[in-house]
Amino acid sequence: MAERQVAELGPGTACCGWNHCGRRLAAGAVDGSISVYDSHPSPCSKWQAHEQSIVNVIWLPPEYGDAIACVCADGTLSLWEEVAEGQLLVSFSGLMYDVLSAIILYFHVTDICAVIRPAPMYAKIKPWVLKVTLYSDGQVKIYELLDSLELDKWQLQAEFQNVTDPVSRFGKPACTSASIAWNPRRGGSEQASFAIGFNSDSPHLNSCKIWEFEEAHQRWLPLVELDSPEDKGDRVCAVAWAPNIGRAYEIIAVATCKGIAIWHIGLNTDPDGRPLAQNVALLSGHNGEVWQLEWDMGGMTLASTGGDGMVKLWQANLDGVWHEQAILDCNGSHV
Repeated sequence: MAERQVAELGPGTACCGWNHCGRRLAAGAVDGSISVYDSHPSPCSKWQAHEQSIVNVIWLPPEYGDAIACVCADGTLSLWEEVAEGQLLVSFSGLMYDVLSAIILYFHVTDICAVIRPAPMYAKIKPWVLKVTLYSDGQVKIYELLDSLELDKWQLQAEFQNVTDPVSRFGKPACTSASIAWNPRRGGSEQASFAIGFNSDSPHLNSCKIWEFEEAHQRWLPLVELDSPEDKGDRVCAVAWAPNIGRAYEIIAVATCKGIAIWHIGLNTDPDGRPLAQNVALLSGHNGEVWQLEWDMGGMTLASTGGDGMVKLWQANLDGVWHEQAILDCNGSHV
């Protein structure tokens, strides 16, 4: 199969993210700049977003146009929306500096440890966009977009810790990173839900947990914990929720120091009707920490990348056995 170069990222690239259809790529650099690639090796747009390094970039849901959220190493957050110049959409305009200075203060460098993750829209609840922020003290803060036409108006909706027992006291943890994965499913009877895990010195905080919005009481509740007894409290490096096309259960991948765990959620339920989680595979092969996990659009292939500079593709065969499908190195060769 012929290969085609779709983007040429500079040596200072620190993070990147594809838009919803996989046609546009946003890349953040250590010099604080953001570049957008549109099916060409050279960027179609590039601008200075921050003075320090960009640590993550996320595209907002497509219902809200071409907009990008980025977090800087100093903890500040900014939103950038594509604007028209004449008949062409060729530049991005920044939001959230002056009008949301109070919200930006929440993202101080000593507190924030993970980028926001915008939520998809859920049909049963009013159309909304949420953003979730994770902090080094284990706090989770959820903000709701007040007006879909004004991306600079957000309101704090909820705040809690990533623990199943809110009464217990675990002291103040030290967290170096955290991961968020929204349930990509939309419509029907689906409630908004997401999975989060921490990389901290607190075992109670680390384990990946699914949180679901309870519409009756307008609150977020822990639904299930993805943690085996022998892996209790392992630091979580990355989390990815697979798209679901016709499956009767959900699939979530969780990367820890032991490898990449594949979880099935919802095949069975407990006596109270809550979904049970089953660890069906543990994938190993990276020499070092796993940095990021991404599923393809069908939820069939998982891509992982890590500190060894390798990208691995994983698939399950017809018997449900997971195996390594392909390996790609940083120079572009493949096996």
